[in-house]
Amino acid sequence: MPTHTTGSFTFADWRETVLSAAEDGPRLTTTTVTNHFTGGIEAAGTACAYTTVYTTGNPASAGSFSGHELLTGTVGGRKGSFVLAERGTFDERATVRCVFEVVPGSGTGELAGLRGTGGFTAVHGEPSVPYSFEYELA
Repeated sequence: MPTHTTGSFTFADWRETVLSAAEDGPRLTTTTVTNHFTGGIEAAGTACAYTTVYTTGNPASAGSFSGHELLTGTVGGRKGSFVLAERGTFDERATVRCVFEVVPGSGTGELAGLRGTGGFTAVHGEPSVPYSFEYELA
């Protein structure tokens, strides 16, 4: 039976590099992010890498992203690490919607066999982002 948990995370660092940009069109970037998770997932100093597409040259425009995040800490009090595959969209109002899934086989320690999915909706300027996560341990 899956366990449902919630919590929040905060951005500790955000570094973005432009890879390519059309004069009046899409822009492709890579971004490295460090997050701190609290709640059902406790993980400080995660390592995350995204590829982002802005649909116009304006950084505040709409677009989409995908990436992976390595979390080391606890889930439901069990210690280990695991990787989330993440994909999402953002709009002109700076609202980000993301879904994520545990990469199969990425769990270590007491999190070996971890499976799960979740997501979040973030509003630009809010200090923390609430998430929800439904998981099972083999």
